[in-house]
Amino acid sequence: MNIQNSVAIVTGANRGLGLAISRALLAAGAKKVYAAARDPGSISLPGVIPIQLDVTDPAQVEAAARAAGDVTLLVNNAGIARGTGFLAADSVESARAVLETNFFGTLSVSRAFAPVLASHGGGAIVNILSAVSWISLPGFGAYSASKSAEWSLTNGLRDELRAQGTRVVGLHVGFMDTDMVKHRDDAKSRPEDVAQRLLEGLASGEDEILADETSRQVKHGLTGERSLYLGAPAR
Repeated sequence: MNIQNSVAIVTGANRGLGLAISRALLAAGAKKVYAAARDPGSISLPGVIPIQLDVTDPAQVEAAARAAGDVTLLVNNAGIARGTGFLAADSVESARAVLETNFFGTLSVSRAFAPVLASHGGGAIVNILSAVSWISLPGFGAYSASKSAEWSLTNGLRDELRAQGTRVVGLHVGFMDTDMVKHRDDAKSRPEDVAQRLLEGLASGEDEILADETSRQVKHGLTGERSLYLGAPAR
């Protein structure tokens, strides 16, 4: 996909990766970038068009699709994480919250913008996924499940939207240096580097973009005799 002269909307664009993607799109020559967030007043990047969008609010999703009716690229970046395991006291509540945003929010926004993209020749949808789309980490059970569901959604949308000429791309990444995981000491990618990798993948026609070494290692680990998601053998 040629970013130059494209019209993009990025959800969760007020900080972190969403902000980095919005900035990279402008630098690459996008004609217009809608920066969507629950609070449009939190959008501070010059050159973008702030737009109110809580992806869990159907009325706001529909309003955003009407307001941004010239979009050719949708980046579903909005997401939340809860550091909750499956057996924690609040695990059911946490799972519902992250699925509502990460899965149902992505589905809702994609459905609303699919006709918009079709009316402009097809365009593309990018869903920001994770290395934990394929594995589950201790304490990240709910988030991992939501990203696995979003990965499956991405693959299903790719099939359903192929006929209208819409590309559907999944970007997988490990930990990034953002507020979401600021409490962890793991090695983290720079959001700016991930955003650049996204643009490179779009330009080269990749349907699944592995943004860092972590995502590459995890995907490679799925092919072994004992796949990585099975964890260490019991002793």
